[in-house]
Amino acid sequence: MFYALHYGARMFCPGQVLSGAFDQIMNDPATIEHLHHRISAQLKPLYPDHDAEKLANDIIDTFWSNRDQILARNDIAAKHLWDESDVALITYGGTVRSEGEAPLKTLHRFLREHLGQTIGMVHILPFFPYSSDDGFAVIDYLAVDEDLGDWSDVEAIAADHRLMADLVINHGSSKSKWFQQFLSDQEPGKDYYVTADPTADLGRVVRPRSHPLLTHFRTAAGDRHVWSTFSADQLDFDFANPDVLLEFIKIIASYIDHGVRIFRLDAVAFLWKKIGTSSINLDETHEIIRLLRVLMDHHAETLVIITETNIPNHENLTYFGNQNEAHIIYNFSLPPLLVHALLTGNALYLKRLTRSNPPALTGCTYLNFTASHDGIGLRPTEGVLPQGEVDQMLTAMQKFGGRISMRRGPGGTEKPYEMNISYFEAMQGTLDGPDDHQIDRFMAAMAIMLALEGIPAIYIHSLLATTNGYEEVNMTGHNRSINRRQLEYSDISAKLADQNSMESKVFTRFLWLIECRKQQPAFHPNAVQFTLALPEGLFGIWRQSLDRKQSIFAVTNVSKEAKTLALADINLIAGDPWWDLISGQSIEDIEGDFPLEPYQTVWISNVNANVA
Repeated sequence: MFYALHYGARMFCPGQVLSGAFDQIMNDPATIEHLHHRISAQLKPLYPDHDAEKLANDIIDTFWSNRDQILARNDIAAKHLWDESDVALITYGGTVRSEGEAPLKTLHRFLREHLGQTIGMVHILPFFPYSSDDGFAVIDYLAVDEDLGDWSDVEAIAADHRLMADLVINHGSSKSKWFQQFLSDQEPGKDYYVTADPTADLGRVVRPRSHPLLTHFRTAAGDRHVWSTFSADQLDFDFANPDVLLEFIKIIASYIDHGVRIFRLDAVAFLWKKIGTSSINLDETHEIIRLLRVLMDHHAETLVIITETNIPNHENLTYFGNQNEAHIIYNFSLPPLLVHALLTGNALYLKRLTRSNPPALTGCTYLNFTASHDGIGLRPTEGVLPQGEVDQMLTAMQKFGGRISMRRGPGGTEKPYEMNISYFEAMQGTLDGPDDHQIDRFMAAMAIMLALEGIPAIYIHSLLATTNGYEEVNMTGHNRSINRRQLEYSDISAKLADQNSMESKVFTRFLWLIECRKQQPAFHPNAVQFTLALPEGLFGIWRQSLDRKQSIFAVTNVSKEAKTLALADINLIAGDPWWDLISGQSIEDIEGDFPLEPYQTVWISNVNANVA
């Protein structure tokens, strides 16, 4: 199948490669020998009791059925991974629905009719047959859920957008063929899952949930206790068995054939288990990611790994490795710290985050987001927000209609894990309660996210200003359902067409900000970022383009009070013309004061690349 992919301002096709260095792709024995040697070296410490040379051959044969798709070593650095035009949309395949039409077709129609070329990347959350957790208990990794559509629908979206898909790599459904084989003690599934003795030393295991770690099953081989990090329906794979690794490499190769170009490694921090350890962030887990990075970097297609690791920030940063693990990591600390800043009018902790996050090195960047299908995680605030500040935030979110989900820590203690609330509803007010600034406060959060170093990712329910879904929570019994509503396409279209509707106001402002951002070289994901020293109530960063021609001072009033920005504090260069890209206002006196309304954002630039 032949289909085109939009990538930034360019268009290219699977099977096709960029010009220049990529013209040299061929079945090069020296490249294959190098790959084999490198993969073998990575496999030996992971699988000391197996033949690493043979396993390396099996991996190469599985990943590259067409050896002409192997990329030469000297071509890897030539890959163009991202630029300032890249913005991602996060959505379920079934979020937007229309009677009589496959939801994936409806989603594609929504993308064409309402977003056009505004969004270049699309992350479709698990679209496979599943048994629970809204897709994250996968029954069949190689099929599309027939309630959503089929592979041709996925490929059609991949033809217009750079497609991200989930590799639900840590666990699979209890209803899967593999687990049924486990229960029957049949090959190959009987050896695909982690089991443990309930009396073993499991007290140090770090958990994202509060249910028991081990789930009991009666099997043909006797009673077994299976590791179940997330639920009794989601059983953890045993990557100490190299056959499991080969299965997932086969799955990745299939996804590439269907147009997937960005691979989100779901819950990957928990991948490898060792009795007597925390079983999170283990060295073996990092080695598996490094192996996948080698494979993807040497593929003729431009493939990207993003790790989903909702953990404290200093642990999250380790998933960049030495520029040899994830291409992209989620900026998990951003959503809760943005909520805190806009709730309190105090950007102190948000400033500490942007100052402490190191600049991403070449070939790496952050994924900035405010909301996703999950809740607003609290683990990334550990060691960052004082407990009193966290408690105030939890109380406020509950007053705004949110729920709090718990996790079980070492020793069996329960702690708040995430806040479950629509991000739009989280912006209802401040610690003083709801007010009339909800839309402006919400847009302030989005403007900050769009300006930060990295690639912005926008959850569809944020784009559409969706409110809390209490009916969904009551139906499923799960707090996360509050932010996973399914919407009728006709209703969405009607609301977006009504200029007076809340949804239309948010959507229109959102799209304008995105289009403005996409024109600015200083917003390249790897452009320089420096956090400004501004008075309380103001948050600001300086971005500078890679060629140093454009500077943008992105400043937001995070408070409900009017503020004044002293332009002398941000050191605008004399002799350059300066504009606020958002309002279009020119700045004549670079030593003067710039008034900021509550929750107003300015993007002050010396280059007016605005499309407006």
